[in-house]
Amino acid sequence: MHIKTVGVVGVGTMGQGIAEMLASRGMDVIIIERSEERLTYGKEMIKVSLDKQIEKWALTQSEKKLIMNRIQATTSNERLAECELVIETITEDLDQKKAIFESIDQICSPDVILASNTSTLSLTELASVTKYPDRVIGLHFIYPVSKIDLVEIVRGLKTSDETFAKTKHFVEEVINKKGIMVFESPGFVTTRLICLFINEALHVLEEGVASAEDIDSAMRIGYSFQHGPFEMADRFGLDSVLAALDRMFREYGELKYRPSIVLKKMVRAGHLGAKSGVGFFKYDKDGDRI
Repeated sequence: MHIKTVGVVGVGTMGQGIAEMLASRGMDVIIIERSEERLTYGKEMIKVSLDKQIEKWALTQSEKKLIMNRIQATTSNERLAECELVIETITEDLDQKKAIFESIDQICSPDVILASNTSTLSLTELASVTKYPDRVIGLHFIYPVSKIDLVEIVRGLKTSDETFAKTKHFVEEVINKKGIMVFESPGFVTTRLICLFINEALHVLEEGVASAEDIDSAMRIGYSFQHGPFEMADRFGLDSVLAALDRMFREYGELKYRPSIVLKKMVRAGHLGAKSGVGFFKYDKDGDRI
């Protein structure tokens, strides 16, 4: 199956990264949001990301123009009828995601693959609201999308072998990333492991063993992590980390997944990390650490 046009539903941090990556790989991308304001903000943040690459001599102005011309923005789901693949990437809310899957299932022809970028929710449950649950699959990209060459391809209970084969071909041959097959399980592989890592770092901080800065330095310098656990959490969004831990705690019932009280307090205070400008560290409007 030749995939030329991809729909991206939701243009938050992950949606922006996925849309930019797909357009830079030569695909036409239709981005969808609930309001014109959110669409405009999403496109502006994609431009900011491309401008940063121009500053580093990784991209030219003409390449930026070409990428932006491939991205079309709309608030109407009806445009998804033009796509061969649709990737849903809204916030981790099961009811909202189910509503979107029910809607796009009626718009897209039966051979179109419907994928979700969810990191913890059940693909089988999302597929249950569609007429063709065999074409629903998980495509869990990892932040930052353009730099991380791994995608978790998640099979729900009814995902067909054909859907998996087409999706794996798209991941490995079209967008040139490594695809690993994951059977549905809360947190899959990457979220399950990295959230436990972040949560344990929070307990170390709570106990006064070391500062957030020093814990990050220990893991970044000592073990070659690109970011330490706290900057990683800031970049994922502290609300997203909390939601993932809460979900896994409910699903597995094991104490190791119970979110740290420090994390809960920070989310309640609106200190969500890079997207709010402050988390464990401070960030400018472009998401760079101050």
